[in-house]
Amino acid sequence: MTVTFGQRLAGVFQASGRLCVGIDPHSYLLAEWDLPDTAAGVRDFGLRVVEAAHGRTGIVKPQVAFYERHGSAGYAALEDVLAAARAAGLLVIADAKRGDVGTSVEAYGQAWLTPGSPLEADAMTISAYQGTGSIAAPRDLAVAGGKGLFVLAATSNPEAAAVQTARLASSTKSVAASIVDDVQDWNRGATPLGSVGVVIGATIDMRAYGIEPSALAATPVLAPGFGHQGARLGDVTTLFGAASAGVIVSSSRAVLGAGPKGIAAAIAAQNTEIAEAFA
Repeated sequence: MTVTFGQRLAGVFQASGRLCVGIDPHSYLLAEWDLPDTAAGVRDFGLRVVEAAHGRTGIVKPQVAFYERHGSAGYAALEDVLAAARAAGLLVIADAKRGDVGTSVEAYGQAWLTPGSPLEADAMTISAYQGTGSIAAPRDLAVAGGKGLFVLAATSNPEAAAVQTARLASSTKSVAASIVDDVQDWNRGATPLGSVGVVIGATIDMRAYGIEPSALAATPVLAPGFGHQGARLGDVTTLFGAASAGVIVSSSRAVLGAGPKGIAAAIAAQNTEIAEAFA
């Protein structure tokens, strides 16, 4: 019987903590790390982050865009980073934010979620802008293979608020709340966590978006917005309340800014601070 992504994620929480280290090789970070802004540079950056994360946390999240900008060589670099992270026993979330309909979105799912694919990850971020029904194919692929999805719902970037808080013509729900409700339905009956999660920023007020935290009790929540964007790690359980059980605390620049010599200590310190918030 296939072990579900939700079961695997719960195991990582217990064994290695909730910190998810973003692998985001911004140009300025590459310069600070004394690396070239090339495919070779982003490969080296990613591998160093994987090495620092190993044994100090359990989850990493490569941001695909920073590799895509270097074309085919960038994708080859990303393949190496993904493979190294999975070989190190880390849970890997590909921050790809893909979204489409029909066979196109199915192909996106196959690229990132098929076992043995050069781009294989344990989960991917995905957009349901064309309706949650549009991502049924990658959802089914994920569930069948013990993989996961994280659907954008209420993100931490302020410019998204107008769309995500807009009310549906067919109901009084916001767009964000409707996505959360559909994901909750997909996860119904799953224990301890479902395999389809949502992206909810730590800097937003969920109730202002029409989202009731208790509705997310069995749903993984990928939570950006900590550190550089202003949310405090020690406030995670206060921010997410009844949804806290499934929260993955995503931290990128606040960790990466420590540099190649300080990143390992920064990861360890942040993971400890998060654990103390849940104690």
